[in-house]
Amino acid sequence: MQHFDEYASIYDAWFMDNGNVLLSEARLVALTLHGSKNILSVGCGSGLFEALLAKDFGIKITDGIEPSTGMAEIARQRGLNVTIATAEEADFGNEKYDTILFNGTPSYISDLRSVVAKAYSALPSGGRAVLIDVPKESGYGIMYNLAKALGSWDDPLLAGVYPKDPYPIELCKAANWRTTAEKVELMTAAGFSNLESFQTLTTHPLVSNNRAEEPQPGSDKGDYVAVIGYKL
Repeated sequence: MQHFDEYASIYDAWFMDNGNVLLSEARLVALTLHGSKNILSVGCGSGLFEALLAKDFGIKITDGIEPSTGMAEIARQRGLNVTIATAEEADFGNEKYDTILFNGTPSYISDLRSVVAKAYSALPSGGRAVLIDVPKESGYGIMYNLAKALGSWDDPLLAGVYPKDPYPIELCKAANWRTTAEKVELMTAAGFSNLESFQTLTTHPLVSNNRAEEPQPGSDKGDYVAVIGYKL
């Protein structure tokens, strides 16, 4: 997680400069957590979303897991109880949480299959896991993968394609975006049932920060998609 240690402040600054993207994503996360009481945030980063969820949506998340010490320090300053560990290493508790949230983190988890299976084992009956991320097949996903392959945003193939303030290339290079179908398959294989999906950022990346969106059902047009599965 060296990239996140080095770019912790840049990560927050990017979201501050893209406030409507942040609000659109926060609204999506809030929708997926409706009715949750005890939430574990896996890959909580700087705690930016958790702070926003508490402030604007009344959703309290107290516990997080984060492998980047730089990110974890910022999250702790925001009031989170953070365990420094990778998702693969971390203890998700034994029915301690009714919801395990992976917001923006599936692309940075190497062994997502085992982590999703571990989440299923840790949840009580009726609990849920929430995987939220940029889908590989989306406009953002294709754009990020192209920038990653080129090694830079400054390439003629990307001219006129990306927003004026793109996601830091170092964080693009560290990611492994997966399709929505892949995440659905992983959750089904782990035992999750009654899967549902919601989406936001449904316009082109060039204009997605022009206005904040309300989340919509489905996964057919969003650049930020949530897949929710329940342990029955």
